[in-house]
Amino acid sequence: MTKIGFIGLGIMGKPMAGHLIAAGHEVHLHSRSGVPSELTASGGHACASTKEVAQRADVVITMVPDTPDVAKALFDPDGVAEGLSTGKVVVDMSSISPVETKRFAERIAALGCDYVDAPVSGGEVGAKAASLTIMAGGTQAAFDRVRPLFELMGKNVTLVGDVGAGQTCKVANQIIVALNIEAVAEALLFAAKMGADPSKVRQALMGGFASSRVLEVHGARMIARTFEPGFRIALHQKDLGLALSSARAVGVSLPNTATAQELFNACAAQGGGGWDHSAMVRALERLADFEVAAP
Repeated sequence: MTKIGFIGLGIMGKPMAGHLIAAGHEVHLHSRSGVPSELTASGGHACASTKEVAQRADVVITMVPDTPDVAKALFDPDGVAEGLSTGKVVVDMSSISPVETKRFAERIAALGCDYVDAPVSGGEVGAKAASLTIMAGGTQAAFDRVRPLFELMGKNVTLVGDVGAGQTCKVANQIIVALNIEAVAEALLFAAKMGADPSKVRQALMGGFASSRVLEVHGARMIARTFEPGFRIALHQKDLGLALSSARAVGVSLPNTATAQELFNACAAQGGGGWDHSAMVRALERLADFEVAAP
């Protein structure tokens, strides 16, 4: 049994922490919105601050929305850094800046602790099913120490490289996903506008080289108009912002990523920051004055 701290119990963090509790670990919990009663009822321990989480745990996991949220959880007064002691491990499973990740790791290392960045892909469905893809950055020794915990939350667990490599991999993942969503949205919109049944088009394409997980899941969302979030547009905007700012820093042009970001921006301007990212199709529909939907 490992003493684990888990900070951030939202759409993703709540089921992830639940898997650790179900496996019999001693899990200490904190969330800005409060610790869900079902987690304490199943054996989790609520803590008043992130400092208390770090004091009670040997491995501290953060799963929060953005770079400033991680900084706050780790380094604010009564934060994780104030509760750490030598030999503990901090694992950030949020999706944040690779550059800031390296800075956070340096500050944690100065306290005699290891740092692993381990962002995830798979959304709410993957979090609930414990089938997340986990992309880790850190030393081999630190990764080996926390890998058994990762395997309770995910199926595809990879040490990509040193600290920051996990976040870099996640940014690359988000580029691919966004551009796939844009491609599926354009294709289904084109098909529907041409008079074809988009559900039949999707069915046909699923058997060919155009088949993808995005076509399967998000294509169905676009046709059925089910845009309740598994992964919110606002979060994907944040991730593409990281991609574009990091690319500028190293002199790389990402023209199609920039286009996808502008389509997300258009959705957000229509009040859609909380829509599922498959709702990118709505920005294209607005340009075409036509909606993808099964006849």
